[in-house]
Amino acid sequence: MADISVPSLILFIASIVVAAGVSGVLIDTVTGISSSLDERGGDVSTEIRTDIEVISDPQAGVYDGANDNLSVYVKNTGLRTLPATSGGFDIIVGGQYQTNVTVNVVDGTEWRPSNVIELTVTDIALSSGDYRMTVVVDGDEEVFEFRVS
Repeated sequence: MADISVPSLILFIASIVVAAGVSGVLIDTVTGISSSLDERGGDVSTEIRTDIEVISDPQAGVYDGANDNLSVYVKNTGLRTLPATSGGFDIIVGGQYQTNVTVNVVDGTEWRPSNVIELTVTDIALSSGDYRMTVVVDGDEEVFEFRVS
């Protein structure tokens, strides 16, 4: 009987050591995944609370050819205050990234929910035709289509 119990005891101890090693790796992996989900959840929460809408009328002549300016009104339809600085926006007009952008808060001093800003792209020469303007703020993207006569 002693012949059977010694190898069984050795196998039992070996299996406990292996199980402890595997559980340590699993705990480390689960902790890493949990941390990643927490970080991503915060990013998704910010994106969900961020929403904008271009409210300019495309038929109203948003482009001033005499001064090479493009002006549109953008409303904060989300749940949080957004940055009202030119660095807070990515603007693409006709497939070209625009850097000469000025921002003016129309109603108030901050771009709070339900407030409107005037977004002006300067030094932009557009010929006659149809254009798309893409406005990106904190991950929210809005496309505005207009025509230059």
